[in-house]
Parts: sequence; C-alpha cells; structure tokens
Amino acid sequence: MSVQSTESLQKMYESLAEKDKRHFMHPTTSLKQQQQQGPGLIFTEGKGIYLKDIRGEEYIDSLSSLWNVNIGHGRKELGEAAMAQMQKLAFSSTFATNSHEPVIELAEKVAQMAPGDLTMTFFTSGGSEANDTAFKTVRYYWQLKGQPEKKKIISRKKSYHGVAVGATSATGLPAFRSFPSLAPDFYYVDSTIESLKEMIEREGAETIAAFISEPVQGSGGVNPPPENYFQQVRDICDEHNILFIADEVITGFGRTGKTFGMEHFGVTPDVMCMAKGITSGYAPLGGMVISEKLRDELIDLSDGAYMHGYTYSGHPMCCAVALKNLEIIEQEGLVENVRRMGEEIEKGFHWLQERHEGIGNIRGIGLLRAFEIFEDKESKKRYEDPVSPKVAEEAMKRNMVGRSIIYEGQDTIALAPPFCITKEEVEKVITILDECLTAVKRNGNLSS
Repeated sequence: MSVQSTESLQKMYESLAEKDKRHFMHPTTSLKQQQQQGPGLIFTEGKGIYLKDIRGEEYIDSLSSLWNVNIGHGRKELGEAAMAQMQKLAFSSTFATNSHEPVIELAEKVAQMAPGDLTMTFFTSGGSEANDTAFKTVRYYWQLKGQPEKKKIISRKKSYHGVAVGATSATGLPAFRSFPSLAPDFYYVDSTIESLKEMIEREGAETIAAFISEPVQGSGGVNPPPENYFQQVRDICDEHNILFIADEVITGFGRTGKTFGMEHFGVTPDVMCMAKGITSGYAPLGGMVISEKLRDELIDLSDGAYMHGYTYSGHPMCCAVALKNLEIIEQEGLVENVRRMGEEIEKGFHWLQERHEGIGNIRGIGLLRAFEIFEDKESKKRYEDPVSPKVAEEAMKRNMVGRSIIYEGQDTIALAPPFCITKEEVEKVITILDECLTAVKRNGNLSS
C-alpha cells in the first residue's frame, strides 16, 4: 500500500471519527471515552471469520461480533435473499390476523427445529424484546388462569437477558441493573438447586410466574450449569406450577454443537427465547416460542386480543434472511463443524494451560468457550488488577478482536468464533492468545 493511499485512508478515518463523536450514541460504551478517543475500529467489510477496518487492516473476529455472526461474514446468499424479498414485499403488518409467506414458512421451520412441543413463535426484532415478550406472556397466562398474583420472575445471578426494561430487570449482572430504572417482581438466585428451592419457599410458589435461564451463561462468563441442574429445575417447576423459560438467544441454532443448548440436558422448557443465530446477525430478528400446551390454554382462556406486538414482528425481509441462514447451516453441516472445532479450541486451551501458569477453569461447550486467569490457581485467588483486559488489548495489537469478561470479579477470556472456522484458523487464534499471555507476563502483569 502506498504512503499516499495510507494517508488517504487515515483522513477518511478521521473524518468519520469526528462525525461519530458528534452524532452516534454508542451502546454499552463510556460516553466520556467516546468523546475523548473517538471510535476504535471502523469496520467496512468481512469474510468468514475476518473483518476489515477502514484502514485496510484485517482482524480475526473471535466472538462472532456479539455472539451472533454464526455462519461467518460476507455470505452473499443472505444479501440476495434480502434483496429478493424486499423487491417482492418489503413490509406488511402481521397485526390482526394478517400474515405473509416468509413469516409462516419461518414459524414452521422453527417448530421443526425446536425441541419437544415448542411449536408456536411470536417474532420480535431481537433478544431483549423476545425476553420481554416472554415475561408479559407468562404473566398474561396466569392472569387468564385466575392467578394474577403469579407474576414474579426468577433468574440466575451472572445471567444476561437483554437491556429492555423487563430484560434488564431479569439480568443477574448488577452492572446492568444499576442503569435506571428496573421493573418490579424480579428475583435472583445462585446457580444451585438449594438457592432456587429457598427462593420458592420464601416468596411462595403461588406468587411466581416463571424461572428463566440461559443453557450456558454467555455475557456472564460462559458458565455451563452444574451437573443435572436443569433436570432438577424442570422437576421443581413442574412440582410448584412454575413455567420454565429458556433464553437461547446466544446458544440457539447451533452455537453449542446442538440446535438448541437445552438439548444437551434433555430438558424442554415451556417457553424458549431466541435471536442472534437465527439470522447470523444479517438482519435483526428474535422470537418467543411456546409449547403446544401453553398455546392451547392461551387460545381457550382468552376472549379479547393478545395486546402485545411490535411494528416489525415477523418482518418479511428478516424472515427471508433467517430461512436462507438456517438452510446454509443445515446444508453445510455447520453444527457438526461447531462440535469438531469446539474440541480443537478446548485442546488449545489446555495447551495454553501447560505453557502459562495461572490459566484455569477451562469451560464451555461447542463454540462457546472460556478460560480464567488466576494469580493462584489452587486457591482460585485472582489478581487485584484483572489481567484478561490486558490480554484482549494485546490481541487487538495482533489483529484479533477478543472478549474479556470481568463481571462479578471474574477474569475471563471468552471465544465464540463463527461456525465456519477451520482447524488452521483455530490454531492461529490459540497462537495469538499464547503471544498475548507471553506479552502480558513480560510486562509484569502475570506471575512468572
């Protein structure tokens, strides 16, 4: 690249950066940092597991952006599906019994893929809306059943369920709940059966509408459940007449090596929420899927309208993109590749553990993986100043976008690359992490 072209790209970056500071309010970002430093990377294109920024630099996207670009970047088929649908029918409302072909076909496809008797979908624009829809629907269900006092929602600490008012209130990470304001009737338990039982006994099952959980906690640290946890949760919910909601926003559509995360645990929830992977991030779409039992009771008990709906519930273009995305996942055997490459990442993490003292708590499933950094691995003592952000910073210097998680005192590095990642690319990611850990140690941030 010539000096002139480099200067030209830099000027383009600076022009966009100034506009960004003035006009774009970033999500989950320090407003002060945005104004002082401007945007970090400004991405312009992507291919497979790679992203390219406006300066022409290529980066490995090791977290599928926001756990969502499952089939990888740059799939023209999805753009073609979007264009074809927009040229045919860009939008039509699905309110008041109106419908269209893509939403009907997608609803049937989801029913075919979902576990058990989860067969009816309400579509949203994303995961937060899907979870809010679930909370309103389960409360509506108990109201129709003549039990309006059953309105409390129990979630797990370290859970993440979104940032709409209800979704934020269900999120078990205090950092998100400190942002005003919260909805009432949300409660949090540790990831133990004893904690759930104690909560039900204290609050009274007659006041509890539902329990919600991710199969594997994502933003809270990539935390798999304790052994037999969800089987016991299912039994407890059945015993106490409490609905069970599975938040499959991150884990759904293959991320764990099965179509849905709960399939690993042999459990079918009453309600399942989804988003991200249904379109691989190529279009904003989410949804709530309910069981046939719940569907039939809602139909039998209700006389008036189901007074809940978003303008873009079942957007035709988004549904068309989702159908093409799910077709690609199936035709290219990407869920099987998730299983294989997940095993390769786990091997890589154990190799890193042999080379770097302090790496422990290696965990995850499929292409949802993490490890933690300890000052003393035996006692689980963590560094007073977290190390994982420094590792992520070093990764950026080596052109890899990584994820550090330090919520609730953790010091975690997470990986969730696109499903199309190859063994050679996994090895490249592990090599970069090795270099990062070595650099952090050299800088005096890790014990020798």
